[in-house]
Amino acid sequence: MRRVTTALAIIPAFTFALLLASASAAQNPGGSDAGKKLKNPVASSPESIKAGQAVFQKNCRFCHGADAHGDGPMAPEGTHPSNLTDDKWDRGSTDGEIFMVIRDGAGPKFDMKGFKSKMSETDIWNVVNYLKSLQGK
Repeated sequence: MRRVTTALAIIPAFTFALLLASASAAQNPGGSDAGKKLKNPVASSPESIKAGQAVFQKNCRFCHGADAHGDGPMAPEGTHPSNLTDDKWDRGSTDGEIFMVIRDGAGPKFDMKGFKSKMSETDIWNVVNYLKSLQGK
């Protein structure tokens, strides 16, 4: 009887650990399969890019800098916000991967918290379009 009880106690802990690992894996460097499959429903247009820039300036410039170079004045000490204008995207470069990082945060330590409670999905997609317009600049 004791063996059955012990085994039953291990199953929920293992399930929780597996879920936690898969959730944080989506935000680890290298991107995520779920993000790669996620398609941007907002067409990149001058209007979307302008709207994304406004949302970026309101929410993101404090850490990433006004020009998105990763040099914002209010980044938490000991963190290194990404330069969002370079060609290297450690957390994935597809629209869906970028969307997921903005929405859910940047793991594994989550120095960058997710913005799902502060931005609508459309706002996040507009920011994605804005950031994509900056790549290589």
